[in-house]
Amino acid sequence: MFSPRSLITYPRMLRHASTLSVGLPPDEAVVLDAPDAPLRAALTAAAGGDHEPARELLAATRLGMQWERRNTYVSALAEFALHNPGWLDAWLSAAPEDPDAVLVKADLCIHQAWEIRSSARAEHVSEDRFRGFFTLLEDAVPVIGAAVELNPTDPVPWRVALTHARGSQAPREVFDGYWQEATARSSHHFGCHASALQYLCEKWFGSHEEMFAFAEQAADQALPGSLLHALPLLAAVEYAVVASAVEDGPLDPARIDAAVERALDLVAHYEAGDEEIAAVRNHLALMLARAGRWADALEQFRAIGVHATAFPWAYLGDAREQFLDFRTGVRIQVAMNTPLFGRPPQPVALPAQAGAPTWESEHCSLAVVSATLDTVAEATSANSTPLRLATGANGWHTLVEVALDPDPARRGSLMTRDRLVSAAGIFTTRERWTALVLHRSGDRRGFTLVHNGDRLAEHQWDPAAPVPDLEATTATAEAVARAYGIDDVRPLIALLRGNDDAPRRQADLVAALRMPPLPETFGTRAEALTGLPGARIVARRKAAAHWKKADASGAAAPDAAYTRRRPVRWWALRLLMFPFFTALAVWGWQADDVLFVKPLIATVAAFAVGTELVGGWRQRPRG
Repeated sequence: MFSPRSLITYPRMLRHASTLSVGLPPDEAVVLDAPDAPLRAALTAAAGGDHEPARELLAATRLGMQWERRNTYVSALAEFALHNPGWLDAWLSAAPEDPDAVLVKADLCIHQAWEIRSSARAEHVSEDRFRGFFTLLEDAVPVIGAAVELNPTDPVPWRVALTHARGSQAPREVFDGYWQEATARSSHHFGCHASALQYLCEKWFGSHEEMFAFAEQAADQALPGSLLHALPLLAAVEYAVVASAVEDGPLDPARIDAAVERALDLVAHYEAGDEEIAAVRNHLALMLARAGRWADALEQFRAIGVHATAFPWAYLGDAREQFLDFRTGVRIQVAMNTPLFGRPPQPVALPAQAGAPTWESEHCSLAVVSATLDTVAEATSANSTPLRLATGANGWHTLVEVALDPDPARRGSLMTRDRLVSAAGIFTTRERWTALVLHRSGDRRGFTLVHNGDRLAEHQWDPAAPVPDLEATTATAEAVARAYGIDDVRPLIALLRGNDDAPRRQADLVAALRMPPLPETFGTRAEALTGLPGARIVARRKAAAHWKKADASGAAAPDAAYTRRRPVRWWALRLLMFPFFTALAVWGWQADDVLFVKPLIATVAAFAVGTELVGGWRQRPRG
């Protein structure tokens, strides 16, 4: 339904939304629960069957008494072993009394039980699933007991025990005993507190009041900067989002507001992009958005960067999709609430960390288009995104990348989708050829197949992720095979099914599709085509002028703008057609006995020819 307010907010959105996307990573760079570098190395090795890095990683956390980090690593390794258990079985076979291996096995038992039960509400879980769930939890008891005995000073086995108590519906005295054991080993362990909080919530064995009282008491007793200050925020999400409590529910709304403010004070102790606080920021962004505090929520999304977490977004549906949708919605709301000629909130620059590249340097994309450079340049001339084009080594493919603006503050876009994917969706429209957009994010590789404006297929090789599902992989391979006229889909399936050596698999896919080899600079810098022979920029006049200004000021400027010399007959034909259609349109609109369809067609034709003339004039060779 039309609202008069939209006459104000819509122009604001168009003006400010692109600016507000600066500082937000593209959608393709966001990965749920992305592990840190040490854990990622261990997961990558485990995917290849090598448990040694995982053993060394957990041993270091145990000897260093890094209990919070140990809890994170154990949980991630157990979840990874859920669908790829070979490395853990080999580890336990080689060292059955290894305290770290047994601890991962204990947590794996819990994950296996919940995999059977699912995360659905109890009324939606079948009796067979419940029977399997309780059987696996019963089988986990001796494994958890062994983990406790082998790790006598470690609170993490007791976090596993607390989770087991919740699932097995253990009575309160059992839970209290586990809780005392956990706090005796680490009185401020966040993982144990978070597990206990779930036991005490209303949907399990407590109440909203008991849950909040527990969270607030723990936060009041915590040191400044402790993650325990986030417990009231977790309780607020459980109350307002999971339990869907109404505003006039049993709890004072001021307690929700206080939990959010306490969390804001907590995250202020951490730098933007810090992985340790990412889960708290994700919960905080959701609650700020629900409260209509759009600017504060956008600041948290910028600080989150690529570190989206499964929760709390999984409470609302597909976690990654919900995260991206909320992020876009918050940005649009900030834009619509910023005065048309006002200045929107600016992103806070991330601190420079030596040896730790940001997503801006890690994520890059390059499209391989099955058409010549002139053909692609013609199709991209109307694109709002400045693009750099270069001819592939085989002479009949074109390489395309986004030409970054010399001013980082001008690199925003209306949508946070990868700008090259968005551009490919435009320049492939009504064309017969396809664009394969290749991605690189850290040690991950992937691609998006775009044809006629549609995304036909997407895939990612992640060395730290389980092997992709065969059915989904087959569907992707078949879509690629149809697009490139390949009869035998089996080699493509083999390439997509593995995650080891992602760069090689991506390069092998390019070769299998009979495309030119990728430039050696792809993945080493944001703009891989800069400096290649014949590389050209296709950009609108305003953007091109901005690059010229940067070049004149001595800044590093991109390659020369794309030029194309049209033949004389091309100019002659259009110079004759333009006045003809213009005159026909003027006469048609003034005549009384002519239907409006004819002058409308003449007007559209005159506009189309005029657009071609303007484009040809802009792309003419200079000098």
